[in-house]
Amino acid sequence: MTAADQKRYLVTGGAGFIGSHMTEHMLGLGRSVTVLDNFATGKRENLDQALAAVGGDAASRLEVVEGCITNPDDVARACEGVSGIVHLAALPSVVRSVEAPVESHHHNVTGAVHVLDAARQRGLKVVYAGSSSAYGDQDTDFKHEDLREDPLSPYAASKLACELYCRSFARVYGLPIVVTRFFNVFGPRQVPDSPYSGVVAAFCFALLQGRAPRIDGDGSQSRDFTYVKDVARGVTMALEAETSGCQTVNLACAGNHSVLSLFEILRSQAGVDVEPVHGPSRTGDVMHSRAAIDRIRDLIGFEPEYTFEEGLARTFDWYRVTYA
Repeated sequence: MTAADQKRYLVTGGAGFIGSHMTEHMLGLGRSVTVLDNFATGKRENLDQALAAVGGDAASRLEVVEGCITNPDDVARACEGVSGIVHLAALPSVVRSVEAPVESHHHNVTGAVHVLDAARQRGLKVVYAGSSSAYGDQDTDFKHEDLREDPLSPYAASKLACELYCRSFARVYGLPIVVTRFFNVFGPRQVPDSPYSGVVAAFCFALLQGRAPRIDGDGSQSRDFTYVKDVARGVTMALEAETSGCQTVNLACAGNHSVLSLFEILRSQAGVDVEPVHGPSRTGDVMHSRAAIDRIRDLIGFEPEYTFEEGLARTFDWYRVTYA
């Protein structure tokens, strides 16, 4: 067993959609993981699926701390014996933040400061899950890290505020921090039947029931859809790479797919003959979002392994088995 294998990492929000894949990936590499989750949106069955996927002695290397990032005592308890932190826990959704901006700020910003402060006290490296929403709807082919941020929603503003705290903690306290800006992450275990569900999960769920999915706007809006296993691998690479200061990188595939093209692919996989129902565009929605990934290539050597089509096929198969 190598020294890296013996390390234990904290994953906040580790029972959630992305968090459980993060936990699964690390356990699969032989690492030990502490999950901090309040199970408001995370699920214990997500962790059960992660353990089943890894097998072997994975269960003995997983510790679950039930608690919330807004409680500094819970964060301190979860930090015991860890060598680094992946901070995923947040209150997601642009729509939810528009409805409840103060709640969004409390969970996303105050919680992040508690995590960063715990890292400061222990000298721990942090990888923070940032968001492509920081860029807003700027007229450029690729969203790159040198663009000035232009958040369009309270959610985007809260995620950017956390990034500013990351920069300040790196400068003032010398913490190594990597901000990974996610672009429309999709894959198995994403909740499909919530008002705040991601578009891939919502489409899969509707099509499996023979229903017409709802598209907000005309469907020409495009996204850099990123398969969750690529995200888990990229975050782990960022955590274990030798970095200094606060590095901000896009974690995505540099792809460009419209919501309508997503619908066409999934409709073909479902084998149903339905047309989408169009509604008004959402407040705070971004029209086009495509990542430049040169910086993450240079920093840690990341390259996406899954194509959009392969990720969709794997995702749809999971929903077919789970919900059909």
